Amino acid sequence: MMLLVRNAEVFAPEPLGRRDVLCAGGAIVAIEARIDLSSLPGAVKTVDAGGAALVPGFIDGHVHVAGGGGEAGFASRTPPLDPADAFRAGVTTVVGVLGTDGVTRSMEDLLARVYALREAGLSAWCLSGSYRVPPRTLTGDLMKDIMMIEALIGAGEIAVSDHRSSRPTDAEFARLCSEARLGGMLSGKAGVVCVHLGDAPDGFGPLERALASGELPRGQLWPTHCGRNPALLESAFAWMRAGGYADFTAAPPGDDGLEREGQSSAASAFDKARNEGLSLERITWTSDGQGSLPRFDDAGNLVGYGVGTCESLLAAFRAAVIRHGLPLEAAMLPLTRNPAAVLKLRGKGAIEEGADADLVVLGTDLKPRTVIAGGRVVYRGA
Repeated sequence: MMLLVRNAEVFAPEPLGRRDVLCAGGAIVAIEARIDLSSLPGAVKTVDAGGAALVPGFIDGHVHVAGGGGEAGFASRTPPLDPADAFRAGVTTVVGVLGTDGVTRSMEDLLARVYALREAGLSAWCLSGSYRVPPRTLTGDLMKDIMMIEALIGAGEIAVSDHRSSRPTDAEFARLCSEARLGGMLSGKAGVVCVHLGDAPDGFGPLERALASGELPRGQLWPTHCGRNPALLESAFAWMRAGGYADFTAAPPGDDGLEREGQSSAASAFDKARNEGLSLERITWTSDGQGSLPRFDDAGNLVGYGVGTCESLLAAFRAAVIRHGLPLEAAMLPLTRNPAAVLKLRGKGAIEEGADADLVVLGTDLKPRTVIAGGRVVYRGA
């Protein structure tokens, strides 16, 4: 059955004005000022947007889809992603990762969860590895993982400059990056390396030294948690000026984009980048969903752990528009077109003919009113 979204103010992400959008076979097949129902063959389901904004489905490129956590003992392990939680936040595409725990959390389980999410209607892929080097893989070889397993599109999250990392040497880290790149080239995938940055003073040092040791393109490395402290934020801006992408972890949804002292929220980092004249196409946001999130009291003392959620992306998006005054078409870049480019997710992150029919109708409060994944309505708000 075809699906017709009528009377929508389309942001593709650039504004296209009032349009009808026709979906068939899981893809967008027409975008016109008015589509005549009588001219369409077969049954057509309609969604009337009523003049509301229609945006591409959000991409969350860093989710512990099989569960994460465990840093406060076995009882602190977090649950796997419920696809309903992603849809409620407007997220229609996720990329799964392993994190700190590459022992009890396996690549087999991660890949199985990716396939389960696909069966539920989410578009899902994953990265090979965990914090540690050599990386945790399925086949015993990172390049082979990327080349021979369709759902694996890169490596990560590899930890550097962090007390939880395996302290890889510069040569070990550079070799991992090169293997991921070659695997991506030979298979037509991104081969991206998602790099977890901690608070250690070396910061971006391992990444810069990996680039200096060979001819790796800067875009092959995708550093995350770049708003963790002021030094990392400034290094991330320098990284962007040199042509790289920087990822910022969105705050928990209850914070609505507010930041803890010493950290930059995803929305505020984006606004700072805009004010400094940086390319907004070089920033992505991810949720670190299902990962364990430390909670601190007013004095900065660790008091416990929460669980990350895809809804943090929605909170960052709303904060960018409502609190920082960014136009809608700019605020959605870090969770639509930009991550699609970094991860080479063809058909994602845009509303255009031939793209995947992943769409979100936003209410006046900028919360999802209707979510469409693969041309099928998967969520309706109150």
